[in-house]
This record gives sequence, C-alpha cells and structure tokens, in this order.
Amino acid sequence: MLNKLFIILLSIISITACSDVDDHGQQIFRYNESAGIASLDPAFARNQSIMWAVHQLYNTLVEVDEHLQIKPSLARSWDIHEDGKVIDFYLRTDVFFHKNEAFGNKPRKLLATDVVYSFQRLINPTTASPGAWIFNTRVDQTEPFTAINDSTFRLRLNEAFLPILGVLSMQYTSIVPKEAVEFYGAAFRNHPVGTGPFQFVVWKEGQALILKKNSMYFEKDVNGTALPYLDGIKVSFLENKASEFVLFQHGEIDIVNDLDASFKDEVLTRTGNLKDKWERKIQLNKGPYLNVEYLGILLDSTNKTCLQQKAVRKALNFALDKGKLLLYLRNSLGVPANNGFIPPGFPAFTDSLQGYSYNLDSVKKYLREGNYQSNDKIILTTVPQYAAIGSYIVSEYQKVGLNVELEQVPKHVLLQRTAKSEVYFFRGSWIADYPDAENYLSVFYGKNPAPPNYTRFNHPEYNRWYEQAMIEKVESERIKLYRKMDSCIIAEAAIVPLWYDEVLHLVQPNIKGFKPNPLNMLELRKTKKSQQD
Repeated sequence: MLNKLFIILLSIISITACSDVDDHGQQIFRYNESAGIASLDPAFARNQSIMWAVHQLYNTLVEVDEHLQIKPSLARSWDIHEDGKVIDFYLRTDVFFHKNEAFGNKPRKLLATDVVYSFQRLINPTTASPGAWIFNTRVDQTEPFTAINDSTFRLRLNEAFLPILGVLSMQYTSIVPKEAVEFYGAAFRNHPVGTGPFQFVVWKEGQALILKKNSMYFEKDVNGTALPYLDGIKVSFLENKASEFVLFQHGEIDIVNDLDASFKDEVLTRTGNLKDKWERKIQLNKGPYLNVEYLGILLDSTNKTCLQQKAVRKALNFALDKGKLLLYLRNSLGVPANNGFIPPGFPAFTDSLQGYSYNLDSVKKYLREGNYQSNDKIILTTVPQYAAIGSYIVSEYQKVGLNVELEQVPKHVLLQRTAKSEVYFFRGSWIADYPDAENYLSVFYGKNPAPPNYTRFNHPEYNRWYEQAMIEKVESERIKLYRKMDSCIIAEAAIVPLWYDEVLHLVQPNIKGFKPNPLNMLELRKTKKSQQD
C-alpha cells in the first residue's frame, strides 16, 4: 500500500503543488517538464526529459562524476583484457530491484544475467530502441554479452574501443529485470522497475509523475547515511514556459531548467548575473554543458561554392564577435568558442589551442587570399528557433563584405538535407551522447557517414590519429591525440564554432546540495530540502 505521504500527493495530482515540506515532514522535490515524458523505459531514453526521469529510477554499470570521470555504480570494479576487446565487470552483491508485482511484491537481487538481458533487449530489433546504435557496430556478433557467474558480466567488442566505458554510463544501458518487462509488456513504459534511488508510484500523463524514495537503495554518503535524502519527486507537465516560471515564482516548483528566452531579461543582467531584485530570493546555478553550437561547412566535392577555399572559411571565422553575440542575444549564457570543437569540461579541452577571435584585418587578408568576389553568394541554412541568432550572424557577415543570406527550414528538413550533402553552410549543435571527447571527434572522422559527419571532413592524418586513439590505453597519450585532432579541425576551418554552452538552473533558496553537471543530468541523490523561511 502507498504510504500516507503518497496518498496525500495523489489527492493533489493536479498542477497545484504541495508545500515545500508537508505536514508529515516529508521532503518532495518538484520540477516541471514542459516537453512531457514519452516513456519511462530506458531503452527509449533518447532525450533529456526521459533521461532525467530514468536516472532517478535506474542504474547503469558505471556512471560519471561532475568531473566526467568514470566511477563504479552497479559494477564495483572491472578489468579490461590485454587486447582491449574483452571487459569483465564485477557487480555489487547488495543491489535489489524495487519491490514489484512482477516479483510477488518483493524485492529481487540484481544478477549478471540481468545485465545480459538488458543489453540484448537494447539491440534486439523487436525492441526498436533508438539506442541500439551504441552496441550494434561495436560488440562481438557471436557472443557479445555473457554472465560468467551471478556477479560477473563479460562484454566482448569487435575491436578495442576505449570510450566504451563512457558509453556504458548512458541511460540506454540502464539495467532492467526480465520478469517486469514480460509481466507488463508494452505497459512497461509506464510501469518502470529499476534499482535506482527512487521508485515509481504513479504517472498520470500530462498531469503528474510521482516517485518515492527507495528505502533499499544501496548507496550511502561519506558518513554512512543512506541515500537519497529526499522522500520523493513530483513532476508536473505544464507546456507553457511562462506558466512554469510563475509556478517557480510562487515556490511551487524547485528548479527551472534553461530559462526561456522571454524571461532572460527579466531575471538576468546582460552579463549573465541575477538582477538585484532576485538576489537572495533564488539561486542561480550555472556550469559547463557539453554542447557546442557551431556553423558547419560542407567540404566534399558537391560544394562548388567559394567555401571550398580554406581562406574564405577562415574569413568566416574571424568575422564574428562571439562575445557580442552572447552578450546581446543570450545574456552572456555560454562561453565564446575561441578554441577547438571539444568543449570545456573534458580533460582534452585546452585554452592553449588558439582558434579564431574577431579580427577585421584577418577577415580582409583571408578574403583577398581566397580571391573572394562580392557576387560569391553564401546561403546560411538554419531553423526557425534560431532565427534571431541567424539574422544577427548574417548582418555581421554583410558588414564585412561577405554576401551571406539566411534560409530557414524546419529542423527535420535541415537534418535530411545535411545528410544528403544538399546544404553548404548550416547551423549545427552537438550535445555529448557520452562523456568522452571521442564523441565530438567522431563527427569529423572521414569513415563516418552523415550523421555524424555532416561536413564530410576527410583528412588522412586526422583519420590516422582517431584510429590510434581508439586503441590507446594510456589516457594522457589519448588526450594528446584528441588535441591533435581538435587542432586539425580548426586549422582546416571545417566549422565556425560559436559558443560552448552552459547549464543554467534557477533554484529555490531552500534546496541544498543540488549542483550542475556537464551532462545536465538531474542528480538528486544528495539533494536536500528545508522548510521555506
């Protein structure tokens, strides 16, 4: 039976939220998911709204900390065999799936066979998981997943691929129990059963999702106190971001993720700080986000325009004052991308890699060097959501004599056309799928199709460095190779990096221990909530 706390919560499942700490002293963390949640099945964790919820309900073999370092989760340790193709994971023996009807309303111990089942299910075509790609071309085709015994799982790869540990931290690889998947069938999407810090109570789609603390969760803090500290989570689903902000103002939700553009000027100064009237009323939570915004340039032979000239591509880079763009259009949210394609947060990022900063003399020099003519038209293709930024970029190019025009198309059309090499200059954005810089560098590996290689970049030395890095076991040496590749992208001016993104949260003042992370994952295990003053 539901405890008294959740009977109370169910009675107020409408948008009206409960108090910060209810009459029974329970701490409920509340947030709004304006995009909705399509599924609670981790095999379908393809976007942030699903990943945030799945992260509360499930665990993966390994996870990443705030510094993007791989650390144990369900696996307490692992061994990588000499050839790099086999990895043995040694599982914790104190982990249980949530109590559920599928187990006769009892908890059930996690076993290595659960890992085998979860990964096989992910790549099974009948599952139709959008995450199948993470294994399909990488794992051994005959015996990819094996349970050596109850607490030892073996992964076999086709070829050594050192970033695989980062891949295994993705929500797609969350471990699920076969009994629950078969018991609920298609309804497993809204009857999730995991090992995570919170467990499922109820989900009324379009209204609210409620989770409660998993009293059998295996993790403890440094003092030996059981995690999580919170008693529950409530998610509302208001689509209107203005209404979401009003809820936050009234203390009815605890965070706002990525403040809507229409409210940035209300809350933030041009320099990205809280305005005076908001000081001490809310917390501004910012940090690096593994997302790079850029302009891509098609480099294969189908592009017969002036963009084939490296000098013209360099001129496009030098012509933009990225700091001014961020100041006036984004309230300084983000960092000018004046270095490489790898964003801050990764060990491979280095500010010693000098990219392109605004420089009119360099613009003129490279336009002359590229024999640029005023009738050399360049079309910048973007999506309607970026119309203001696109218009600003075009106007800045026109000021320095570049004949650039803006074309707006729906996002799905842009993706289709870039995949077919039909767009020569386009707006791009790359958010890390997993916490390894290889995820960014694969975008320019010559043997990769589009996606991810939308520019069709194909540089022999780059390809050789990439292949070498995939089998390099010494991290410091792999980072050197990553930096060489990043330098190559910039030297060839394959893209125009615009900015390295930042996570932005507005947080209620009574929330403690809630920190941003570079993957913008909702991390609540060590979050606490006190009574509002």
